[in-house]
Amino acid sequence: MNTQGPKTLEEQKSFVEDALTRAEEHRKRKEFKEGISLLVEALRYGIQKETIYFRLGNIYIDAGDLSRAEYAYKRALEVDPHHVNAMHNLAVVYKRQGKISLFVKTYKKAQRMELRRPRNVPLTPEDKTRLRRLGLRWMAAIFTGFIVLGAILYLILR
Repeated sequence: MNTQGPKTLEEQKSFVEDALTRAEEHRKRKEFKEGISLLVEALRYGIQKETIYFRLGNIYIDAGDLSRAEYAYKRALEVDPHHVNAMHNLAVVYKRQGKISLFVKTYKKAQRMELRRPRNVPLTPEDKTRLRRLGLRWMAAIFTGFIVLGAILYLILR
């Protein structure tokens, strides 16, 4: 990396993506300081801040620094109040800190958030085709049911 850092928006996005990937690799190898420094540097660009704070929280919780993990997850939630994983992990931090009432409150809130905003599951083209066919079959069945019902009503009321 050069000392000036990325200049264009595309370079910044690329840097942040790379930092997120590399920080996760450092976390898995328990190289927490390296992962933290990458993510802190990535925060300078203001791109994907909720994801960066979430990953920082993950590194801090793995490193056993619960107060910083709590701070990072709270910051992720300030940026994106609907970040379900950050809310869930914040609840885990509260539980590990012994803050049981906060744990229960936060965990329930995370569950409600998950119900209101389910995760986007990427569908393969085959899945999309299968779902379209299923939808068409249901529409055809409903349409046929209305026609049959209309025919029965016509025969009864004539």
